[in-house]
Amino acid sequence: MNRIIREHYPASKLPEDLKEGIDPQANVTITIAEEADERRSAFSFDEIFRTLHESRVRSDDPVMRIRALREEWDERERSLADIPRGGSD
Repeated sequence: MNRIIREHYPASKLPEDLKEGIDPQANVTITIAEEADERRSAFSFDEIFRTLHESRVRSDDPVMRIRALREEWDERERSLADIPRGGSD
């Protein structure tokens, strides 16, 4: 949240709708705080931790992926070996 604070601000410089009931010769303290955007939702620590934990890759997933890649390459090599090669006889 964005917040701006101005101390000893001349009341005479305030916008008309804020000058109401304030002595124009006085100094004021102005605090401007941005309202929370309702579209943004704050997550608790537990929600963030749970989300991170659930999104982690399980330890066996990389091993399974490597095995699948090895099998794919082995199959590719077998397929290439079966292709007749042209050459001079």
